[in-house]
Amino acid sequence: MNYFITGGTGFIGTHLTNLLQELHPECNVYNLDIVEPGTPLPSVEDYKPALRKGQKLASTFIRCDVRKPIVLEGVNVTADDVIFNFAAVHRTPGHPDYAYFETNVLGAENVTAFAEKYGIKKIVFTSSIAPYGAAEELKEETTVPTPNTPYGISAEELKEDTSVPTPKPPFGITQLVAEKIHMIWQARNQAERQLTIVRPGVVFGKGENGNFTRLYWGIRGGKFIYPGRKDTVKACIYVKELVRFMLYRLEHHEQGVELYNCAFEPAYTIEQIVETMKKVTGLKKVIPLIPAWVLMPAATVIGCLGAPMGICPARVKKLMISTNICGKKLSASGYKFHYSFKEAIADWYKDNDNLYLK
Repeated sequence: MNYFITGGTGFIGTHLTNLLQELHPECNVYNLDIVEPGTPLPSVEDYKPALRKGQKLASTFIRCDVRKPIVLEGVNVTADDVIFNFAAVHRTPGHPDYAYFETNVLGAENVTAFAEKYGIKKIVFTSSIAPYGAAEELKEETTVPTPNTPYGISAEELKEDTSVPTPKPPFGITQLVAEKIHMIWQARNQAERQLTIVRPGVVFGKGENGNFTRLYWGIRGGKFIYPGRKDTVKACIYVKELVRFMLYRLEHHEQGVELYNCAFEPAYTIEQIVETMKKVTGLKKVIPLIPAWVLMPAATVIGCLGAPMGICPARVKKLMISTNICGKKLSASGYKFHYSFKEAIADWYKDNDNLYLK
């Protein structure tokens, strides 16, 4: 049996590969990516792979660009194989307009065409919470998607803020289209095909190089402040939990399409996240709160100076908007979490020899 992971060199793909090697060492794991393990990711500054010292990615690397039809030479593909589709352009801003559509939409078409060609019946697609759009309201799986700009605010607000460049094509829209492409693939053979779509909150863990890593180093360096409020909800999930849940659904999902928000339930506030990080890692920093009525005018002035460090009203406003997704459906699925939030941070810290979070 084969497991194909598109985007397998990345953060989530690396952790999934490690788990598959642990649980199913008899199976073949193929990493289909344009970036070879151990080499820098061009889209991530100061990239650190999610591997321990001396550890190699336990998969067979095949250079593969999902923007083109997928052709695998010398691989015995069978209908019993499984595809995990992680390939996506998701960082905003930072990519040309067309890149989001090329990789996220055309990539979904090529991945499902590959599955169609070989009669593969199981796909797990990692989407995003971006299709929900940015708003304070709690988002459940039944919430009508209203994706807006990649910045997480409305186009009208962007137009009013001259320090922000013209908005890129919405990542949320391309991910929503990609979900529909996978659903069309499943609908062509509803009785046999199994599709699981996961919409994770902020995914954290070793090799993340993202929001939680920046938050930790901001706290550690005395550069983080609470922007406007402390009760902003930041739904999140530990990467090791996320990949375990994916495998759980493969074993407990017979057919059809299922959609899951993936986050701790209930979701944590930014203050709870900060205090947990401090407690686990031994940081004693006092984190100040700067009220929005002070922060927004200051961001406006800084934005007029050319938005150094990316500071502008639009981005500051984004920091004050909750990513408030509901994880009750996951909690009711029968899956048992392996880590509490505190245990997850501690495990991540341990993966870095109890020195830092990275």
